[in-house]
Amino acid sequence: MTADSKGRYSSGSQSSLLSRAYKHHLFWPLALWIALLLFNLFYSPSFFKVVVREGHLYGSLIDILNFGAPLMLVAIGMTTVIATRGIDLSVGSVVAIAGALACQMISKGSDQNALSLVLYAIVMALVLSVALGLWNGLLVSITGIQPIIATLILMVAGRGIAQLITDGQIITVSSTPYQYIGAGSLAGLPFSIFLVAIVFAISALLTRRTALGLYIESVGCNPEASRLAGIRAKTVMIIVYMFCGLCAGVAGLILSGNVASADGNNAGLWIELDAILAVVIGGTSLTGGRFYLTGTIVGALMIQTLTTTIYSVGVRPEVTLVVKAVVVLAVCLIQSESFRKAIISRWKTRRYPAEREVTRHA
Repeated sequence: MTADSKGRYSSGSQSSLLSRAYKHHLFWPLALWIALLLFNLFYSPSFFKVVVREGHLYGSLIDILNFGAPLMLVAIGMTTVIATRGIDLSVGSVVAIAGALACQMISKGSDQNALSLVLYAIVMALVLSVALGLWNGLLVSITGIQPIIATLILMVAGRGIAQLITDGQIITVSSTPYQYIGAGSLAGLPFSIFLVAIVFAISALLTRRTALGLYIESVGCNPEASRLAGIRAKTVMIIVYMFCGLCAGVAGLILSGNVASADGNNAGLWIELDAILAVVIGGTSLTGGRFYLTGTIVGALMIQTLTTTIYSVGVRPEVTLVVKAVVVLAVCLIQSESFRKAIISRWKTRRYPAEREVTRHA
């Protein structure tokens, strides 16, 4: 305990605790997300209302979790890629390809409700997604092409592949087992939430309880030094791109299962940009190195909450993207430590100009 000039006592441990909480990588993402939720509560008091109908939970919060599941999955995979100082712009195309292949295979079956057919279509879609991730990984690690260029190739060509699979049409399915992936419920909650929880748990277990996470971070910090230390940097990069492709494939199944159709042209459109934003908001640096899966989940939830807020407030569709971009820019600036320091320094300069002048002459 320490005493100030007025005889009041303060706890150094409490101050230290607050300081650590303020500097924690989750502080600003959580604070901004909570602020966004409180805005919704002020604008619409029923925002936090959750009702039970026929054993299923309904409400705005449930919709955020359900509709944000594909973004959370893609962002988890994107986090591991960015941690190796890479980027994957093709995840949106992989989302479209996975959904297109699964729906096309199911639509050609004689019995679309056959569980064996649905499982076969899912496995083939995920295998193709992993193969596409392998393609990106080989281009980046073996040929040495810059990640943004290597994945841009599949980003452009992938939409064409999805269109070829669907013959340029929107493929609809009437398969109850397949629709359960995106629109089903388990224990009252959307089934997609459990898929996200499983992928997140496995990812956290492998990256925080094994040496894989350390390998990923070391490759992101310095791939050459990690190679000299005995780490197979190229293998690590291939693995993370394959994992990112797998996450995008699962997201594609959720999106297509939710609407019981596959649109090769629009499915997963621009989801790669939201995923990158979620990773950055979550505290992971684009320069590679240390990464935060929990922060990525918070960032994805914040972006989905922002999207839901824009729709609930009634923003016109033609300006929706502009409003979203402005809010995301504000969030990134608030989260930036250098920006906050510049603002605080400027505020002190204007508030105490005399003190600044004395300090400068001294």
